Amino acid sequence: MKGIPVDTLPQIPALTDAEEISCDVLVIGGGTAGTMAALTAAEHGADVLLLEKAHVRHSGALAMGMDGVNNAVIPGRAEPDDYVAEITRANDGIVDQSTVRQTAGRGFAMVRRLESYGVKFEKDEHGEYAVRQVHRSGSYVLPMPEGKDVKKVLYRQLRRREMRERIRIENRVMPVRVLTAQGRAVGAVGFNTRTGAFVVARAGAVILATGACGRLGLPASGYLYGTYENPTNAGDGYAMAYHAGAELTGIECFQINPLIKDYNGPACAYVANPFGGYQVNRHGERFVDSDYWSGQMMAEFAEEVASDRGPVYLKLSHLPEESVSALESILHSTERPTRGTFHSGRGHDYRTHDVEMHISEIGLCGGHSASGVRVDDHARTTVPRLYAAGDLACVPHNYMIGAFVFGDLAGADASRYTAYEGELPADQLREAHELIYRPLRNPDGPPQTQVEYKLRRFVNDYVAPPKSGARLSLALEAFERMRDDIAAMGARTPHELMRCAEVTFIRDCAEMAARASLARTESRWGLYHDRVDHPVRDDASWFHHLDLFKSPSGAMEFTARPVAPYLVPVDGFAPVGGPSRHLGEVHPEQVATAGARDSAPVASRQEPTVAATAARTRADASAPTTPRLLELLRLAEDAPDLSVLAGYLADPEPGVRRTAVTVLTETVPPGTGPALAAALTDPDAGVRAAAAASLRELVETLAPEPDLRDGLAAALSGADPAVRAAALDVLRALRIGDAELFADSLSDPDIAVRVAAVRALVSVDAVADVARAAAVEPSREVRVTIAKALATLGTGADVARSTLTALIDDPDALVRGAAYEALGTTGCPAALARRAEAALSDLAWQVRAGAAAALSSADSELAVPALAKTLTDPNADVRKAAVLALTRHRAVEDARVALAAATTDSDADVRAYAARAL
Repeated sequence: MKGIPVDTLPQIPALTDAEEISCDVLVIGGGTAGTMAALTAAEHGADVLLLEKAHVRHSGALAMGMDGVNNAVIPGRAEPDDYVAEITRANDGIVDQSTVRQTAGRGFAMVRRLESYGVKFEKDEHGEYAVRQVHRSGSYVLPMPEGKDVKKVLYRQLRRREMRERIRIENRVMPVRVLTAQGRAVGAVGFNTRTGAFVVARAGAVILATGACGRLGLPASGYLYGTYENPTNAGDGYAMAYHAGAELTGIECFQINPLIKDYNGPACAYVANPFGGYQVNRHGERFVDSDYWSGQMMAEFAEEVASDRGPVYLKLSHLPEESVSALESILHSTERPTRGTFHSGRGHDYRTHDVEMHISEIGLCGGHSASGVRVDDHARTTVPRLYAAGDLACVPHNYMIGAFVFGDLAGADASRYTAYEGELPADQLREAHELIYRPLRNPDGPPQTQVEYKLRRFVNDYVAPPKSGARLSLALEAFERMRDDIAAMGARTPHELMRCAEVTFIRDCAEMAARASLARTESRWGLYHDRVDHPVRDDASWFHHLDLFKSPSGAMEFTARPVAPYLVPVDGFAPVGGPSRHLGEVHPEQVATAGARDSAPVASRQEPTVAATAARTRADASAPTTPRLLELLRLAEDAPDLSVLAGYLADPEPGVRRTAVTVLTETVPPGTGPALAAALTDPDAGVRAAAAASLRELVETLAPEPDLRDGLAAALSGADPAVRAAALDVLRALRIGDAELFADSLSDPDIAVRVAAVRALVSVDAVADVARAAAVEPSREVRVTIAKALATLGTGADVARSTLTALIDDPDALVRGAAYEALGTTGCPAALARRAEAALSDLAWQVRAGAAAALSSADSELAVPALAKTLTDPNADVRKAAVLALTRHRAVEDARVALAAATTDSDADVRAYAARAL
């Protein structure tokens, strides 16, 4: 395609040349959920527009084949409440049971409806549904002998005459953004993937049904599109929902599946199991202890693959000929028709070769895991008139039947609305237009395939489990850099435009996955969210949904939402609901250096073995919530006083003590401050960290009482540096410390504690102590803090200047720059001004900028000529510092002349500050 001459490239359509279509209900995505949503909305009398970036006849996950239903709740074989309980346990309790119950309660009616369309489900000799038991409890798997034809059957329904009168299908149209106005969804904007035409749809309601984000991680096979999920499902709806302002939830709970090695398709053990097939290690031993649909099963699977007992196989070679033949007829013709070709190409036969299995790349999927757009039990998102259904919606383990059910719910609810008649948002249209056509302006830019490979390689390197805060932080840095790569992508055809837009969706989903994984500081769902730096499940702090959303400023923010009380009780979990906890932005950890730059190497700690850690993690994850914790959580609703909580704060179980600190922080009875200070010396690091965080959170409301001071002072001698730093910060903020107490911490071995000590000494104007520290402090970070602190002291200007005089000779450029900058506040007498003038030619730009700041408080006769020359410095920040310094001298004519010249500077900041000064 790169051979296309530039003069024959598609023309970018004008913003005003959009093809506009109006409808009552706009359905985005023509797969499982989208097809059902369109049918139901039309049956309710709505005029429906169905947009599909491929062709509805063969789009979506169903088009890849389907050999059975995973979650059929058939009367007489399973009960809806049993299914709800199963999904609750499989998802470690983090579920909205009202949504799961919709699938359970409506699933059988949906099976019957599909049958009326012509979809075939396996039945026994008596005409009863042949439901199989694959999971450890409950019979939910219903085979589909002709599952390869499901999409064909659905398309036939869409093309019925009465449906054609209500449903307009636009194939090859790819939406990229949902339009919102007046606080609700009003349509979408996209383009034709064959002609490149700009398309705008206005609607009364919008239903997102774009499937999973299957192209997030990179398959082990190396094929860019060889993903477990349909590779056309690139996270389009996740990104569109996010940018429309909808909340997404559970994004840290990845989809990871057992699959056939290299083929990357499902091994379909749940199909083979009823015939006698099963998963084994290389010794032929069955090893999976947990149930099929849990992430803990995937953790066991991954551990076995990585051990000396790997690889893992789907064992079929022991089966009789009849069973093998039956399996071949199902597995080679329905779920993935290319499966037989794959095995044949390797010379493998189920009679002679067991099927090697592996682990899929990570993805986001509500249907097979629990990550998606937050919806209620009518498929409504948190944006009015915007709906989500299918793998895109967070209804855990929803599978095909759940996609149909929620498509039906969305279509019925959305059909109440008529087409939006107001003005469409011009700013949103412009942004979408730029997103779509930007690659055409740079046809020779990096091709989408290269950029996408690089992006997904980072996902594998830094986001895939096992996760850690450091790796996730590196991921965020990488994804931020990728913005430039994505902006530079080139395209020469409308098809390439589609692929480029998909890369933007993948990047959005990758950032969501990394930030959400960083936010949830525990391990949960087995392999799906395995944090090696937080290896245990923490129900006390994290029995919450983790919701993310786009703030008005454009930042990704988070809220911890307590799990609502269950409709179906489940042993081991007792959600109490309550208000959500706003977490705000989640910032990456410090990963620029391996440890502090000024620290000497230290001996490594003795860590438990990987096997021991994994065993402990599984044990902790499966341990039920203790009665003491449940008592404590119930007490929290009654705002107990400190005497009631005292026993829990001294409980022998660290988890109870941590929860007690949380309850104390939420209720804040009298005596909270001293109690939290006492918890700073707790033997458990988690309790200490919780207490320190609580003290910082409550510092503005705590009474500066003697008991609190004594507790904080005692914490200064503890072994935990984070606690010592927190104690200093609280003592400073509450004004209950003194110079003598703070000065002792200037010799602390931890840099962060010494920084806190300097700040605390400044708060009491202990200039002599700060000055003495400057002479002996080995850390650059602390010396920079000292230099900056000396500019804020209320007394001792002479001592401050004397110390700064020494610091401007510091061997470190950042310290020298900070010292010069401080002189701009303390005053810069003639001798120091001459040194600052000389420093304007220092090799380090930070020193030059600091020197310019120092001259702001020097005599104008020396300062103005020197600063005027600095306006030609090659570094814009130095020129900016010079302009700000000249502003202090603007009463002098030469300073005004220099500032006037700076108004034409190439840097916007320099120009703006110069203009403001004049």
